[in-house]
Amino acid sequence: MTRLQISADLSYRLPAPCTILVQVSAAATAEQRLDQAVITVGPDPDQTIIAAQDRIGTRLWTTQQQELTVSYTARVTVDRANPDLATLAATNLPDLPGEAVPFLFSSPYCSAHAFDQLVTDEFADLAGGPLVAAMSDHVARIMTYGLDSDNAHTNAEQSYAARKGVCRDYAHILIAMARTANIPARFVSTYAPDVTPQDFHAVAEVFLDGRWHLVDPTGMAVASDMAVIGIGRDATDVSFLTGFGSMEMVTQRVQVSRA
Repeated sequence: MTRLQISADLSYRLPAPCTILVQVSAAATAEQRLDQAVITVGPDPDQTIIAAQDRIGTRLWTTQQQELTVSYTARVTVDRANPDLATLAATNLPDLPGEAVPFLFSSPYCSAHAFDQLVTDEFADLAGGPLVAAMSDHVARIMTYGLDSDNAHTNAEQSYAARKGVCRDYAHILIAMARTANIPARFVSTYAPDVTPQDFHAVAEVFLDGRWHLVDPTGMAVASDMAVIGIGRDATDVSFLTGFGSMEMVTQRVQVSRA
């Protein structure tokens, strides 16, 4: 069991009135408990909170005029085991629950056929959890963490070709590889204490042996230390901030520590 102390502070300039979708709150799930959580948006305090993808976590709508500020603090108790991938079998496709099936298919940043040849050539003798473990290790080995330029619109194939990226890119590559191997995989936004530099952290989640399992190909976080914010097909669905209008970031600070 891990207890996390979380804080996130964001501020943006808005050239014109803007409606914004915010997803920074840790989710209350069977594997993590919110002991305390406070979110403040401004300057206009009006907000509408809705369920997030698959009802994992929440999203918040707000409309602001000239600037946006978001302040979030939480204490979260995580009670989640770290998966032993070597012991996990693939779930037969006809046995998948309906909620897992959409994560077999291509999405804007993760084509289900991006790595057909690579998976066939590199991992032909593996299946299930051992296959996911080998693919995650491969991503960690060939990629260098960091950015040379803005990667906001880089898909899994482009990130793999560049051999460089941040957590979202590592997650996209592993998700696309897993889908190539007919393993449902989804993108998960999290908080984790050992991420360097501290920020919102993206990982993959794969469906094996009848349930979902978190996997971080960057190696910076483990399932037992992650507070899940939300899930989606790829980064498109789980952005911490989506502005339906023009926005300019002023500050962004995230801090996660073991309590």
